Amino acid sequence: MTKLQGSLALAAMAVALTPKAALLADSGQAGQLHITKECSQYTGAAGSFCTITSSNLAQIKIGTRVYYDQPFNIPTGMLDSNVVLNVGTGDWAVGRCTLDGTTNLGVCTFSDGTGPLTSFHARVNVSPAGGADYHWDGTYSFSSEPDR
Repeated sequence: MTKLQGSLALAAMAVALTPKAALLADSGQAGQLHITKECSQYTGAAGSFCTITSSNLAQIKIGTRVYYDQPFNIPTGMLDSNVVLNVGTGDWAVGRCTLDGTTNLGVCTFSDGTGPLTSFHARVNVSPAGGADYHWDGTYSFSSEPDR
């Protein structure tokens, strides 16, 4: 085996042994997520929503709505709700958000979706950004699951 063949074989083995997360990150399928949402239309009632005003992820466009299934104040002083991140018809992700109404700090997780958000996973910290705006900062990935 020549030195070139040996080097190529070692490179192929390194790729084969690279953890899945590293491959996803290298292919642009994982990374940091930074979103701002505006919540002036959020009433605290089930079904109310916030609107995405900035996003660093192409699949989550400006104008995307975040719908909350459960009302605010259950449990008292908190939001603990299933959410739908609705980009458009056939293009959405599902998750859950929990927020402390006193500090306006919380966490949201997303577990899957449809369309461009198929196999979308994210965990973001929620923090107030002033007025009716909130930041979502965390990580996302798209898992390579078999077709359903």
